[in-house]
Amino acid sequence: MRGGFIILGYGAVLSAHLLATIAGVDDARWWLAWPGAPLALLAAVYTAFLFAGSKARDLWQSPLLPPHIAVQAGLVGGAAMLLIAVVADQGADAVGALEWLVAIAAGLHLLLVAGEVTLAHPTAHAHLATWEMTTGRYATFFRAGAALVAAGLLAPVVGWWVAPLALAGLLAHEHAYVQAGQSVPLA
Repeated sequence: MRGGFIILGYGAVLSAHLLATIAGVDDARWWLAWPGAPLALLAAVYTAFLFAGSKARDLWQSPLLPPHIAVQAGLVGGAAMLLIAVVADQGADAVGALEWLVAIAAGLHLLLVAGEVTLAHPTAHAHLATWEMTTGRYATFFRAGAALVAAGLLAPVVGWWVAPLALAGLLAHEHAYVQAGQSVPLA
């Protein structure tokens, strides 16, 4: 029930932000960002609790999942905003800050991935799902995802153009993670 209120609150703040943008009320947009940022983070992390609700999918029971999804939200948001900042010509300061956000979030994502795959798994099903993700059927997506997200580490050095690579890498990683979690038989 809390998740529903979080999503409702985030949707309300996001709608008000959109209306303030359309109306050109810059002060309202600034003040709406304060409740909007934590609500956006909570809405993203709520996904981890939805995954954890699938009790039969042991891979998704990891205590690293909520912080990992928070980091992924930062990576996706930073990369998307970086591309928008470049297209909208927001200036070197904004672009530089977003390049650093992408690099830091990419690094944290890779550290959390390493933690998820190297830490001992409590069940045989979690171990088997991790094997499917890293070595089995989904290894290509997993490895490509890691390599492409790693390109995001270079954003402050080589520029904004690595943002689409990091986004593609995160998509490949999520494909491997979700499919591997579902690949283990329930019985």
